[in-house]
Amino acid sequence: MTTTAIYIASPEGANGRNVAAYGVLKVLASNYRTGVFRPVACRKETFTPVLLDAANADQNLDEVRAACPCHARKDKAGARGDIVAAYQHAVQAAQAERMVIIGSDKSAVYDPENFVFNAMISADLKAPVFLAVCTISRNGKQVKQTVEACAATIEQAGSKVVGVFVTGCTGDKAAEAKEALADSPVPVWTLPKMDFPSDSDPDAAAKVEAIFRSNVPEEELLRALDEPFAAPITPYAFQNELLAKAKSAKKTIVLPEGSEDRILEAADYLLKRDIVDLIIVGDKGAILSRGKELGLNSLGKAAYQAMDDETVLGPMVAKLCELRAKKGMTEEQARKQLGDASYFGTMLVVLGKADGLVSGSINSTANTVRPALQVIKTKPGASLVSGAFLMCFKDHVALFADCAINLNPSAEQLADIAIQSAATAKAFGIDPKVGMLCYSTLGSGKGPDVDLVEQATAIVKEKAPGLPVVGSIQFDAAWSPTVAVAKAKGNEVAGHVNVFVFPSLAAGNIAYKAVQRTSGAIAIGPVLQGLNRPVNDLSRGALVEDIVNTVALTAVEAQR
Repeated sequence: MTTTAIYIASPEGANGRNVAAYGVLKVLASNYRTGVFRPVACRKETFTPVLLDAANADQNLDEVRAACPCHARKDKAGARGDIVAAYQHAVQAAQAERMVIIGSDKSAVYDPENFVFNAMISADLKAPVFLAVCTISRNGKQVKQTVEACAATIEQAGSKVVGVFVTGCTGDKAAEAKEALADSPVPVWTLPKMDFPSDSDPDAAAKVEAIFRSNVPEEELLRALDEPFAAPITPYAFQNELLAKAKSAKKTIVLPEGSEDRILEAADYLLKRDIVDLIIVGDKGAILSRGKELGLNSLGKAAYQAMDDETVLGPMVAKLCELRAKKGMTEEQARKQLGDASYFGTMLVVLGKADGLVSGSINSTANTVRPALQVIKTKPGASLVSGAFLMCFKDHVALFADCAINLNPSAEQLADIAIQSAATAKAFGIDPKVGMLCYSTLGSGKGPDVDLVEQATAIVKEKAPGLPVVGSIQFDAAWSPTVAVAKAKGNEVAGHVNVFVFPSLAAGNIAYKAVQRTSGAIAIGPVLQGLNRPVNDLSRGALVEDIVNTVALTAVEAQR
């Protein structure tokens, strides 16, 4: 079932926002199975129970509240992740056709970033916005300016205003607001001043619904909700979807670096949420003891594999000798090789005990990749292994390649990297549009580097005729529709590229790190492309969050 959501936000909280929220909910509940969600709400507030009574999705209070206001103020990044995860759980539990999401309440603690935070949450939850602006202390011109400022903030976050409620209208305020907003691109509805909810009036809810319906035509409201909305993919939404995909068909991932605290913290996070099954290489007792010291409570759910367990090591040695027979591998050499945890973990994948591997938090890329190349090898038809990063920007996800493996690829190799990267993009829900990057756009520059990229582009078109690709192209013309009009006029891919193929490892590695550090984009990867089984490398500076994401994407790759 597809669930459509609407987010109700106000720059000040209270002041009629509750009247708008309750009215929208009652209209939707009379037409659809409708649920409620509160991204930020105090456990002591009394409005959410009123909303639950008006909804018809059989939710309970614990399912609909995500973060408390204190947590949201102090740790907005952490709260966003928690809110997205809680929302997905709420949607699944409610089995609702529509969700009404009500933003932050009025608070005695001033938070200058509160409205921006609500705008970002609306984008995270892929919900357009009904904006509620109070007119009690504003004239018509001020209401209009407030609406415009709020709409700009919401659009900057990646969401969109699809309707405006002007609340608290007394006297001539409604007419004044209507006149000021006569040229509004979205519907504008006015609501009179009302205190809601009200402990002193048991009929307050019925009165609010009646007043709302008399001021807001139902068909107009429903039409506004059905307006086309290009939902953004924010980093928080993408990460949550990644974890959800991994959980939907659990795979077993081996973690060879069981002595590293970050690995254990990431493992605990994943196991607690039943996202993957894990094999951690190392001594079970020592690892669980360290986990206890770190305050980790879910490591007992993992499987553990000691490297000196002869019941596993014996068959592993025999298999390695078989695979490396042409290289003259002896049993003694095999046992020595398997003293390396990365090699040992890779052989667990080869033997079918695990579906994929993640390593590199304390080992070099070479240590992770070399065993995979030697014993897992490339897929049939793959000429190489390449490394791509999923770059999570504010409102979309792009892919950068090759940023990890191939120093100076030939035209044929560059074409294969492009085709591999497009397939990776598709696997993660991205409709690939490929840009073959260079310092020239469609012949504007000359030189051997340009010739290489243009030759690679021609090979891509020959090998994958249905794949949208442009090359050679400069990054700005690939990224920006405005620049593309000037530099690549008439080209349908230019300005819309989401798979960026760099001409060398130096260019790709520098670019992804520069973008990550200067734009705030989240880089997930590298995804090693072209291997028979998924093996992925971590940066030695990887954060726990990076490890969680990499394990999840490895599990998703294993589902393919």
